[in-house]
Amino acid sequence: MSKLNLRLTWTIVLSVLAFSILFGGGYQLNEHGARATGMGGAFVARASDPSAIYFNPAGLTQLQGINVLGGTSIILPSTTFRGPVPSQTETSTESQVFTPINLYGTYQINDQIVVGLGVFNPYGLGTKWPVNWVGSQHAIESEIVTFNFNPSVAYKINDDLSVGLGLSLIYGSVAMKQRTAAGGIMSLEGTGSGFGFNFGAIYKPIEKLSLGVSFRSLTEIEFSGDAKFTEMGALQPYFPGGTGKAKLPMPMNVFMGAAYELMPELTVEADLQYVGWYAYNKLTINLPLGPVFPGTGTQLQAPVTQIKNWSAGYTGRVGAEYKLDDQICLRGGVIYGETPQPRSKTEPMLPDADRINISIGGSYKINENLSVDAAYMLVNFTEKDATNSALRGYYNSTAHVLCVNVGYAF
Repeated sequence: MSKLNLRLTWTIVLSVLAFSILFGGGYQLNEHGARATGMGGAFVARASDPSAIYFNPAGLTQLQGINVLGGTSIILPSTTFRGPVPSQTETSTESQVFTPINLYGTYQINDQIVVGLGVFNPYGLGTKWPVNWVGSQHAIESEIVTFNFNPSVAYKINDDLSVGLGLSLIYGSVAMKQRTAAGGIMSLEGTGSGFGFNFGAIYKPIEKLSLGVSFRSLTEIEFSGDAKFTEMGALQPYFPGGTGKAKLPMPMNVFMGAAYELMPELTVEADLQYVGWYAYNKLTINLPLGPVFPGTGTQLQAPVTQIKNWSAGYTGRVGAEYKLDDQICLRGGVIYGETPQPRSKTEPMLPDADRINISIGGSYKINENLSVDAAYMLVNFTEKDATNSALRGYYNSTAHVLCVNVGYAF
């Protein structure tokens, strides 16, 4: 085993960790409320329930009294990989279920001011490949959980214009495992936290038209984790592991949208989401130096830097809501999203690709205080031809997402 191969293994290990933190299951989670999910996430111009804390805090001014909204999303992802030879057998990830949560509470102070607190998982997925598959040196298991604690305040300037502001404390943890080039096992666990802010506005130039915009800031999180190498044989002393640190960006998000009431029963909305993934231009992992490898004068375990050069991401959303009566609403939506991940940087830990999502949903108002929302989304990724020199091949992914929320107004 050459010194170069060993250092390359360590570089891949840590860059894959960073990728999993940034892209949570191959895509950024935006399913933070069943009502919005049923409309394809096109909700920034309406933001008419407590999930406005995430989508557009200005929407909180539409809520009266005290409101509580809580729920979860059940996410069932699946990915297959095959090599560059068309006849090569496919390898599939093992079945996994992820359940990110969301919980919101709002309080109307007066006719102009509403405050709220939201807790949700902006990233919270992972992958699990067979132990001895062809890409086991790049990924076997990974999982990430993040929590965003987001207090917010909204102010109604007049009947046509509202603004809102929020602060975020984001806490995350990650765990992963994979083989090394020497046949051993590397495992890594880490935690980190960071701060950010968000703000938004909703403007109604005419009675039936609503325009919305919201901004969520870049948040850099410094993760600190313990790396452990086992089953390394004679090379074990040169990979003592230890504590590594890396500062990673959770990119800036901008939502813009317009909602129009076509008729009293039917409202449609179109949104555009811009994600500043260009912040992920490089990755530096700071590690303690390991022992000097005999005859070389250098350490196999050392800090590493990789160039990433991701691009900005764009997602378009169109959704509609139809009121059957005073109790029942039906919803539908379509999403198209572009991946910011270059083909040359696609990795099996959490691969990403362009996607087209289709969603449906509805709500039932049980009484004046209690309501239930549900939505289903099918996530269709296009086939990704990954030109990564370390593992060339094709990825095909899908995901099924079921969202449920229960709301209560006091």
